[in-house]
Amino acid sequence: MSSKKKRNKPYKGGSASAQRPTITRVAAVSRNPAHQYWVDHKRLAKPVLIAAGIVIVLIITIIGVVGLIW
Repeated sequence: MSSKKKRNKPYKGGSASAQRPTITRVAAVSRNPAHQYWVDHKRLAKPVLIAAGIVIVLIITIIGVVGLIW
């Protein structure tokens, strides 16, 4: 098995320039603070909210089962 050196030199051939540059469009939006927090922390907040919902459903189910037993 031979180990090859990785190429770190940019390609300059004809096919290299065929790719179109990516354009990032940014739009300024006026949001209230709660919605801005949600937009900024959505990646962390979604799993936390899902876990909290599951815990609440489990607690309600356990309370219902205990109520049936007594």
